[in-house]
Amino acid sequence: MARLTKADVLHVARLAKLNLTDNEIKKFLPQLSSIVDYISELEKVDTKNIEPTSQTTGLTNVFRGDDIKLSSIDQNKALSGTDKTHNGYFKVPAILEGRSDK
Repeated sequence: MARLTKADVLHVARLAKLNLTDNEIKKFLPQLSSIVDYISELEKVDTKNIEPTSQTTGLTNVFRGDDIKLSSIDQNKALSGTDKTHNGYFKVPAILEGRSDK
């Protein structure tokens, strides 16, 4: 049986960026201990003759085709609804701070 402490629960909470109340710590301490106990059961499984694997489906390189589909609208038509363009692209406000090209 795992002997977890309040400090262990607080450590896990800090890693998860959670602020726990004292009542939540009291609630989660036995729950977390139970989870660790359950996972520790895996130590009893004999895996000496089991080959390691990184995936189990057998699928490899499952990607859709990279097909080019021509648009029915040209660039000038697409940009016709705005006067905020630059070099053939929509001009939008910068979303990053500290840009040197503003």
